[in-house]
Amino acid sequence: MTPSKRSSSEVMVTAGDVLQSLFKTTHQLHQQFEAELIALHIPAYLTGPRLRFLIAVSESAPIRMSDLAAKIGIKARTVTQFVDALEHEKLIVRVPDPEDRRATFIQLSDSAPPLIQKARAAMGEAAEKVLATLPSDSRKQLLDILDQLEASKANEQI
Repeated sequence: MTPSKRSSSEVMVTAGDVLQSLFKTTHQLHQQFEAELIALHIPAYLTGPRLRFLIAVSESAPIRMSDLAAKIGIKARTVTQFVDALEHEKLIVRVPDPEDRRATFIQLSDSAPPLIQKARAAMGEAAEKVLATLPSDSRKQLLDILDQLEASKANEQI
C-alpha cells in the first residue's frame, strides 16, 4: 500500500503493512542520508553505522570489544568487522589491557576525534535535509512511536 493509496478513513491496516512501509522507508532514508554525508565531504567509508560505532567508542574508550558489543547491542563478530575496517582507516587502535595480557582494548586514534566532530555536524545537517518535509510536531509523534516500539522490545527481553 503506497502512501498515496492510504486514506485517513482506512480502518484495516495490518502489522505487516506497517512493517513493510517502515522497512521500505528506512531503507530509502538511509540511502538519502548516506548520499547527504558524501555531499558534505564525509569520506564514503564512514557510513552512518560506522560513525555511530565511532561515537560509541568515543563515549566508552578504552573498552573491550565484547563489552562494547553488549553495550550497543550488536554481535561480537560485527564489532570485529567494524574494528577491522576502522583500524584499516587508522581511526581505531587496539591497545593491550595492562591488567590482562590476553585482553585488548579499543580506542580512538588521534586522527579520529576531529573527523568525528566534523561528521557529527554533517550528520545533523544531513538529518535536517532528509527530514525537511516532516514538521516538528510530526517528528515528535514519530519519535514517540519509535520509542514505544523500542520499549516494547526491551520489555520482551526482560
